Amino acid sequence: MTELDRNITVVTLFGFVTLLSLIEMYFSYAHDSKRYHGRDTLTNVYLMFAAFIVNLATKAGTFMLLDYVYRHHRLFQITNVYLYWIVLILVQDFLYWVLHYTGHYVRFFWAMHVTHHSSQYFNLTTGFRSTVFEPLYRAFFYLPLALMGFNALDILFAYLVTQIYGNLVHTQTIGKLHPLFEYIFVSPSHHRVHHASNIRYLDKNMGMILIIWDRLFGTFQKELDEEKIVYGLTKQPEDTGAINIIFHEFSALMADVKKAPRLLDKIRYFLYPPGWSHDGSTHTARVQQRQLLKQG
Repeated sequence: MTELDRNITVVTLFGFVTLLSLIEMYFSYAHDSKRYHGRDTLTNVYLMFAAFIVNLATKAGTFMLLDYVYRHHRLFQITNVYLYWIVLILVQDFLYWVLHYTGHYVRFFWAMHVTHHSSQYFNLTTGFRSTVFEPLYRAFFYLPLALMGFNALDILFAYLVTQIYGNLVHTQTIGKLHPLFEYIFVSPSHHRVHHASNIRYLDKNMGMILIIWDRLFGTFQKELDEEKIVYGLTKQPEDTGAINIIFHEFSALMADVKKAPRLLDKIRYFLYPPGWSHDGSTHTARVQQRQLLKQG
């Protein structure tokens, strides 16, 4: 596949998602379903462009890092073109799960990822509400792909294509799909759970394409008819301006670090999951979920 073919594919797919977003937005307003809100949608677009700028600024460095590892340290090379792309997509999807899991269970990375979860609405444009600073560290999670003999251009192309799928599951328009599909692939239902602020749903369904990883590693939660999803964060920032959406969790993190009397606890605030506190005044999602189960 040539560079031109890759660019045409990405632009076409992005245009398709944009068109679907406009259609969904039209029907939302036409039927007054209140799935879109003007300021919220503009914030989504602003954050998308902010992430795009960071992507552009880091693209060369990302490519050079992956290309260097591919050229000088790859362990093997898959020669069959079909097997090459199948393995690339599967392993890339798993490594995205690891990246996403880290974004939820390490507070320093959550401080960057939180922007994506900050909307109290859930629609196709929510997928555009990007983790602005993720391009600064994403490449390090994909280094195993270069070690496995996948070249940098193919890694970046596979990521962009799978991201398009990830955008499409940000919708309330589609209900639950066939059970077989829902067992294997990430569906809109699965991803609605992921964006919920309900205690039962926190930090679940991290997959991009395959939900299998969540089933294997204990982070799967189905959407329950008896528990309506509340979108957004457990503690929604009062200032919903784009700048505060990007930086508010960093401010909260540093405030907690200052309160910790011991150096080790200060470090723990950066590395432990969101909700951990040195004095037990707040709890992680897992602790809250265990308490919820005990309550029946």
